[in-house]
Amino acid sequence: MKYSYFPGCTLKNKAVKLDECARLASTALGFEMEEIPEWQCCGGTYPLAKDEIATKLSSVRALASARDSKQPLLTLCSACHNVIKQVNEDMKTDENIATKVNNYLKLDEPYNGEVQVVHYLEVLRDKVGFETLKSKVVRPLTGKKIGAYYGCLLLRPSGVMKFDDPENPKILEDFITALGATPVVYSLRNECCGAYTMLEDKAIVEAKKTKIVTNAQEFGATMLVTACPLCQYNLAKDQTKLPVIYFTEILAYALGLCELEETV
Repeated sequence: MKYSYFPGCTLKNKAVKLDECARLASTALGFEMEEIPEWQCCGGTYPLAKDEIATKLSSVRALASARDSKQPLLTLCSACHNVIKQVNEDMKTDENIATKVNNYLKLDEPYNGEVQVVHYLEVLRDKVGFETLKSKVVRPLTGKKIGAYYGCLLLRPSGVMKFDDPENPKILEDFITALGATPVVYSLRNECCGAYTMLEDKAIVEAKKTKIVTNAQEFGATMLVTACPLCQYNLAKDQTKLPVIYFTEILAYALGLCELEETV
């Protein structure tokens, strides 16, 4: 299995572990991540204005690159996945947007949403299979109680993302189970962490973070895992009660490929 890979900006600096551990694990699990050449930032947020074209161009360039390589487009960052998948849907279903974007980009071949956009977790579930993953674990996380933190972007809008049930997701819990740990299902696992409101009013993020971390602890979690760099930053900042790490870190650790900075 070979995928065109869009890492996104944050995975090249603040979220290096999310990227590095994913690459290590992909090799061990039998699929290849081929980084797209000269990719550009996805924009970080999906533009809701119908006449906003410029901020969609970088996503379409990445999609067209994957199309030309005849490969699905693989993402890791929740924000990148959300933006690119929604833009892909626009190119597939909105003729006005597709025409404007293609007229501007002047690609050798117009792009019209032909590429499948997949998240790394979907590859583990749908291509590798969690039973296969379980068979490759050399350091099972037996006895560890780990809470999945989904946040907003992997799950919503559900009609476009089609990632999992937005109200009762299970993909991360099934992933945690495959690694030998006990998944902790708590009430706020798919609530917003506050996201970019930290730039305007840090108190909003602080209040949300405290509720989420406290809720996870009340249900017995001793660690949280996430796929979103912004969620990881917001939830981990200025609190030591509950480690918050990337799901790829425990994946690579369980496969015997790296050590963890946090105690498991």
